[in-house]
Amino acid sequence: MHSPLDIWKLLAGLAVFLYGMHLMEDSIKALSGKAFRRMIRQYTNGRLRSMIGGTLVTTILQSSSAVSLMVLAFVGAGVMTMENGIGVMVGSNIGTTFTVWIVALFGFKLKIESLALPMIAVGGIILVSSKPTSRIFQASRLLLGFGFLFLGLDFMKGSVESFAQHLDIKAIGHYGPWLYVLFGIVITALMQSSLASIAITFTALNTGLISFPMAAAMVIGANIGTTVTVLLAAIGGIQSQKRVSASHLIFNMATALVAFICLQPLIWLVSHFFDPAINGIMALALFHTLFNVLGALLFLPFIGMLSRLLVRTFPERKEILTIYLGNTPTEVPDAATTALRQEILHLLEECQLYTLRAMGIDERLVFDQVLPFEKKALKRLLLDDLYDTVKLLHGEIFEFYARLLAEKLDKKESRELERLIFASRNIMNAIKNIKGIRHNLEEFDAADNAFLNSQYRWFRRRLMELYHDINRIRQLGGSECYRELLRSFVHLEQADKRFIKENMATAASGTMKELDIASLLMVNRLFNQACRLQIFAIKDLLLSDTQIHDFDHALETKEFLDEEQARETETE
Repeated sequence: MHSPLDIWKLLAGLAVFLYGMHLMEDSIKALSGKAFRRMIRQYTNGRLRSMIGGTLVTTILQSSSAVSLMVLAFVGAGVMTMENGIGVMVGSNIGTTFTVWIVALFGFKLKIESLALPMIAVGGIILVSSKPTSRIFQASRLLLGFGFLFLGLDFMKGSVESFAQHLDIKAIGHYGPWLYVLFGIVITALMQSSLASIAITFTALNTGLISFPMAAAMVIGANIGTTVTVLLAAIGGIQSQKRVSASHLIFNMATALVAFICLQPLIWLVSHFFDPAINGIMALALFHTLFNVLGALLFLPFIGMLSRLLVRTFPERKEILTIYLGNTPTEVPDAATTALRQEILHLLEECQLYTLRAMGIDERLVFDQVLPFEKKALKRLLLDDLYDTVKLLHGEIFEFYARLLAEKLDKKESRELERLIFASRNIMNAIKNIKGIRHNLEEFDAADNAFLNSQYRWFRRRLMELYHDINRIRQLGGSECYRELLRSFVHLEQADKRFIKENMATAASGTMKELDIASLLMVNRLFNQACRLQIFAIKDLLLSDTQIHDFDHALETKEFLDEEQARETETE
């Protein structure tokens, strides 16, 4: 009975596969310390060593697709260079021939996909029982990634396996070898496994459905079809991943072309070891090995050339995140300094956007328009993506600062530049603090405890008050800006004291767990520090030298603080 193609299972398999790839790459980035990076580089350093390494690993894992996907993850995480990654992929094609020999000798029993469920089970159990900050947690995510990867492959393979096996290969028997190459490509692309399509080819050859030359042509096509797995994994990947996947396609296409041109000579050579008429399965396994080894030997000297070509074809697209620095020359220090100040104020706004979203506050309560990052992206950025983009902007600001510092500046200009870059650092430290306490704030919000819920709402209110103050202060000038900024700092300190006083009273009453009180105090310290740092950044960005001196003096002597506190007491 003819089995239809299960589209939903195919699409679900693709989704699970891509998610597994994402988990693998993300966990590798987190796990790849210096020792791990050194080990990877050591054993895959150089064309020949990387090719041998790819051959051995593929022989052990019994899956060229799995090795190719790991290479994409390693290259994407910066653990492996692109050139070495290409070498490993070339070697994986040789390694997969060992799998074919095992299939030819022992049948079709070995399936690496059968490891998927144990990997997901073990990885999931470790994941929920380990701390998110531990290396065990990241290792469990890597294991889960592998599991989902193989499960996705298995879903995709299963959705079309029965459909593919019921295709009538005899119907295309009167066409030339090129059509069997195409047939091998399609079957392998659909099943996401060259081994599965070669198994079908073995079956067809063994039952006499096709001749040996037809089977050899299908095996050539299977080598091209297996690149689809890697190409799918590179969807949405960074440029280096696209280069490696393109190199895999180019190598397999070139190898297939050489094998197709030399089809008859290779069959003649194979017949000296195994008679295709008597032992076609072993002869086909030898044919598969011969043309892959031949392709690797021909390709090896050109890896460096291909690497350079792919770099030009897929250049790094460095997105310009700055708004004011792009067209400002550093040769004019006055204009460059003004642009730098404006860019750091832009950095502050993006930092505020991150902190608002981290605390579940609608940014429209603070900003009346969409900020530049999301205007460029044309969509709402995920919180982690927004954080990474803010870091990149800070890097561009620092790079511009370094170039400006190289110009001939007087002492006053140099001093002003130091203040500006110090403000930029304060902003980044503020956003880092909020990122560090984000999960604690989420726990306070979700807690089954009214006091923790109320403290979470108070954190949000304090942040809103600060940002409204900052937006108002940015519109002021002169002494009014200076005094309002000091007043805002006083309000911040008073809120901090009220918070500590209230928590100490709750702790003394014994109605709260000691751990919860400790968490609240720790979060408050980092939160208050983040708010202070933003006020200090505004001070360095907007106040004059004299005002900055007076501001710092007021904080040291606490004269203005005492005055404001007395005024607050009278008001109450």
